[in-house]
Amino acid sequence: MPVTDVTTDPEALTMTLTAQFAAPVERVWDAFTDPRQLERFWGPPGWPATFTSFDFAPGGRAIYHMTSPRGEKAYGSWEFLSVAEPRSFEVLDAFADENGTPNTDLPVSRMVFSFDGTEQGSELRNVTYFTSAEALEQVVGMGMIEGATMAVNQLDRVLEGLRAYAAGRGTQTEILDDTHVRITRLIEGPIDLVWRAHQEPELLEKWMLGPDGWRMSVCEVDPKVGGRYRYQWEPVEGGEGEAFGFDGETLLSDAPRRAVTTEHMTGTDYPSTLNDLNLYEEDGATLITLLIEYPDKETRDIVLATGMTDGMEASYARLEGVLAGV
Repeated sequence: MPVTDVTTDPEALTMTLTAQFAAPVERVWDAFTDPRQLERFWGPPGWPATFTSFDFAPGGRAIYHMTSPRGEKAYGSWEFLSVAEPRSFEVLDAFADENGTPNTDLPVSRMVFSFDGTEQGSELRNVTYFTSAEALEQVVGMGMIEGATMAVNQLDRVLEGLRAYAAGRGTQTEILDDTHVRITRLIEGPIDLVWRAHQEPELLEKWMLGPDGWRMSVCEVDPKVGGRYRYQWEPVEGGEGEAFGFDGETLLSDAPRRAVTTEHMTGTDYPSTLNDLNLYEEDGATLITLLIEYPDKETRDIVLATGMTDGMEASYARLEGVLAGV
């Protein structure tokens, strides 16, 4: 992971994040100063950022929001104080309303981003200066350390490019914390087709087939927000086992990039998971990122122990074949 250290200093009223990257300073600088690249990692998993304005010059401002899996938005703004390309820039960072107006009831801090070359590539040093010990304590209590760490740890995929980062690796499962797991898989195919393959029953039935020897017997999908879906699998004739399925509701849909659904095992009282699907296309390939939120660590471990990753890889391999024929 790129982040090597995060420290707070109550006397100096600072929080300092340090990260190392196997990329030159200029490449890392570009990722932090191009809003389309910045929004691919600045929000932590489950809260992706969207920059609606970005005037990168002293006196200019950037306005952004982060969107939760349930559609809540948290707004923020930067006022650029200084720019010394490609070594540093400094901003006033503030919570904001939906128009980008800073919320003075919450802490406003000064952030300095510094970029230096190393033998392996480059180092980021991000120092946040607070106006009081209470302000520092408040944002730490809001999860700033965890959020900043998870956000910056997503930068490698942006710096490397999707093919270098994920091609040939198959389905990858990362445990982020006790209740969150991230699944990634690079699919050879454009984002529009990958999106359709997750939304349209006639395509879903061709690749989401379940284990070998099973077939998808029910595929009902209403992809609009508030709509419900139901999948069911059963063994082919002569096979062993009992039918099982999942059902849920669409909570958020931002075609063709993001869809958030609940997932519940049909006919059981097991708690639902929250499945946050994100798609990003680069050079004709689409990275699928599925962030799964479990109700607790025990449920997470039970599901992972079922061989979920192998099953998803078999399905994604089928998906590539289906897309090749569309």
